[in-house]
Amino acid sequence: MTTLQYSRYSIDIPSWLASPGPSGSLEFVWLGQAGFLYKTESLLVGIDPYLSNSLGEKYREAFFPHTRMMEVPCDPELLQNVDYLFSTHGHTDHMDPGTLGVVYDTNSSTPLFICPRAEIQKAADRGVSYGRIVTMDAGESWSSSDAGGSRLSVTAIASAHEELKIDSHGNHLFLGYVIDMAGIRIFHSGDGVPYEGLDKLLANLAIDVAFLPVNGRDAFRSEHGVPGNFTLDEAFHLVDKASIPCLVPHHFGLFEFNTIDPETIQGSIPENGPIVLIPEVSVAFSITKGGDA
Repeated sequence: MTTLQYSRYSIDIPSWLASPGPSGSLEFVWLGQAGFLYKTESLLVGIDPYLSNSLGEKYREAFFPHTRMMEVPCDPELLQNVDYLFSTHGHTDHMDPGTLGVVYDTNSSTPLFICPRAEIQKAADRGVSYGRIVTMDAGESWSSSDAGGSRLSVTAIASAHEELKIDSHGNHLFLGYVIDMAGIRIFHSGDGVPYEGLDKLLANLAIDVAFLPVNGRDAFRSEHGVPGNFTLDEAFHLVDKASIPCLVPHHFGLFEFNTIDPETIQGSIPENGPIVLIPEVSVAFSITKGGDA
């Protein structure tokens, strides 16, 4: 049975991005909400960065004003040097025009942008040129290679936010991504709730680390147009059923109406449960897969 070793240390994101990648391990930092950056010795990957105040401006007078609880952790211009940028779905805090418009507003090399096929037009409308977009749908796999072999391998699976939805062509609007980096297999669900068969699907994929949103859901938010996510209990249940040894909870700390206290997360970790790495701004985590335990 393989084991995971992890460590954490304080960073500032610009310096972390500029530093050499780790040898033999996967590092990640949190950008807030569902946004993460991942780094290996030769790879930089971003998922769902929300590095603007687009929603605060859009919903200034709304029932739920989307006022940021945390500062923008870094300038989106820094993401121009990322190799691959993923979006799990088209909601603005996951496919942000205020971020993408900066990242792709350049004549230099920009990241390949991987997103649901159902949302290619939205990605283009928000600043990504069609020539930089790779689209996927649930059940599809994609890999990129260089002279040294495969640099990144990804499989898309459906997510339910709060339900599974498809477009008129049968493409899923909400995706999660299973990505192999530095010998570590992660699953970033995007936004989502459990659905029948998800635990078995993930168990068959042998996930090492699950990145799951844990801010929950309720009728009040749903009635005001805010679809929900996993509860803490559902997240712990999923990683248990799918035999995933490590959980990174997210989707908190950004909007007051749609968050959960990190202390509540910490206090809910079950005995003999998974490793739980609660992300913090300006903290990097390093994960290495060990040998047989």
